[in-house]
Amino acid sequence: MARCSARRSKHHNSLTRGKGRSNIANRMLAKVRSCAIVGLEGALVEVEVDISAGLPSFTIVGLPDAAVQEARERVRAAIRNSGCSFPMKRITVNLAPANLKKAGPAYDLPIAVGILLSSEQVTADVSPAILLGELSLDGKLRHTNGILPMVALAHQEKVPNAIVPEVDAQEASLIEGTKIMPFTSLSQLVSYFRGEIPAPEYKRQQVIEKEHTSLTLPATDLAYIKGQEHVKRALEVAAAGGHNLIMMGPPGSGKTLLARSLPSLLPPMTTEEALEVTKVYSVSGLLPADTPLIRQRPFRSPHYTISNAGLVGGGHWPKPGEISLSHRGVLFLDELPEFGHAVLEVLRQPLEDRVITISRAQGWLTQYLQPAA
Repeated sequence: MARCSARRSKHHNSLTRGKGRSNIANRMLAKVRSCAIVGLEGALVEVEVDISAGLPSFTIVGLPDAAVQEARERVRAAIRNSGCSFPMKRITVNLAPANLKKAGPAYDLPIAVGILLSSEQVTADVSPAILLGELSLDGKLRHTNGILPMVALAHQEKVPNAIVPEVDAQEASLIEGTKIMPFTSLSQLVSYFRGEIPAPEYKRQQVIEKEHTSLTLPATDLAYIKGQEHVKRALEVAAAGGHNLIMMGPPGSGKTLLARSLPSLLPPMTTEEALEVTKVYSVSGLLPADTPLIRQRPFRSPHYTISNAGLVGGGHWPKPGEISLSHRGVLFLDELPEFGHAVLEVLRQPLEDRVITISRAQGWLTQYLQPAA
């Protein structure tokens, strides 16, 4: 009886060891680089995908928000509808660094490519590229906010290639020195990885030279306003020196019209200023598809019921506020006494130091402002 038990124990141990070797042999780790948005700047994110034997599961770790967690369903459907098979195994996705919060759907494409690499459905070296893009259920690549600062970070970190949705190629091409590879769908990207189609490359167009005015109010030239010479002189001084200006007077005296004409006194933005403004609107999701570069100085006029976070920025996932959206332009606070006391108090630091600092328990963000007026 003792011999029989010993044999069983020895046989059981050999099966356990064999099963462990099989699990190790079936496991493969894939790493794909992507990017996150922290305030108005980008931060590199490494998407690690591990597929191992076990009950089918799909887990995403690394402080993902709800949009990133929902990527599991989008990626699963996109892979199947792109002619590939979704592995029915234990899938673990880690978004590193783990202490950086991840928000938005820009991680759909790198997660899907990581799964295809880890399951050996495609074999490619993706280390010299950064992958960005949201996936639809049929595998199409959709527009993603913040493409400009993320590609700018890739160029800064000397990542030579950027794989982006085709609809965002014009915006991404504003960064010189980075090869833009636009794709319309996941299936097209898989075909490229398998060598079935050549590498697409977007040729940088001269969008720098174009003027775009779709983000501003209809232009009001100061020359069309008769009278009010003393106010016009004050506007000229404020525009020339970048000063703040307060106008007081009875209703109907033309204060709002004069304020709206202030951008007509400002000089055209330089290329560097235009890229700064475009970066802010790209992160905020306010950049129109037909306007890859904003050349007109912004004019922002928020309602007096605006909240603190709406004016200076913030929120659970910090986003730019009206002050940041008026960067290099004009912020017009109509009916100033109607704004809440707390809202006016948060203007103290931006007015005095030209700096916005948002402090929360999780951390803080700072933006240096250079308003035109």
